[in-house]
Amino acid sequence: MATSTSNPMPDTAPESAQVRTLLQLRELILSGELPGGSRIAELAIVERLGVSRTPVRAALLRLEQEGLLRALPGGGHVVQTFTERDIADAIELRGTLEGLLARLAAERGAPAAVLTEARGVLERIDAVLAAPALDAEAFSEYVALNSRLHELLAEMADSPTVERQLERVCALPFASPSGFVLAEAGSPAARDMLVVAQDQHRQVLDAIERREGARAEAILREHSRLAQRNLRAVLAGHSNSPTHAPALKLIRRR
Repeated sequence: MATSTSNPMPDTAPESAQVRTLLQLRELILSGELPGGSRIAELAIVERLGVSRTPVRAALLRLEQEGLLRALPGGGHVVQTFTERDIADAIELRGTLEGLLARLAAERGAPAAVLTEARGVLERIDAVLAAPALDAEAFSEYVALNSRLHELLAEMADSPTVERQLERVCALPFASPSGFVLAEAGSPAARDMLVVAQDQHRQVLDAIERREGARAEAILREHSRLAQRNLRAVLAGHSNSPTHAPALKLIRRR
């Protein structure tokens, strides 16, 4: 009896340590503490985070898969930098995959429970956008709700294969659906852009419910174009003040 009750802890503890180490290391990169081009040694991260080599090794491999790190031939990793085109291509790919999932959801028929939850999230976003001006707290709420809505849109297709590829793309810096929202929070045009995005959210749900696959796909591909506009606006607005969004330092300007 004693052995059966003690088994779960050794199984879950290492997984928890790996997730925690991954999040900490990713934050060090995106916060600018480990700037683009800097070399990262496994032992140095072990000492910095105070964890064993196993979770650090797993975190380095995952961040290499995400594209944030590049393995060096002689050992160790280097923090990647990206061109504006790299980021634009990642956003375009995200829109393509989300569009595919929306089309599949429409053609296959989305689960009623998921559609109902998505409608509820839409209503909560409407409530956030009802304010004439959005403060930092409102933008944070929008980010969370927007992220959940896109998760539900991906769920509707019931395609784990495509979802896995979408997760990899969204893990890249700035490529996620909410990647630039906070960076644009102070812009006078920010709320207007979110209102347009919300209208597209509603249209794609309508298309999925009506089983209009081509229309649903086209709307979500167009939806990603807003992120492209946001990318250009953020880079233009923060070219002289990258400290407002430290991860922008990973983007190489032409």
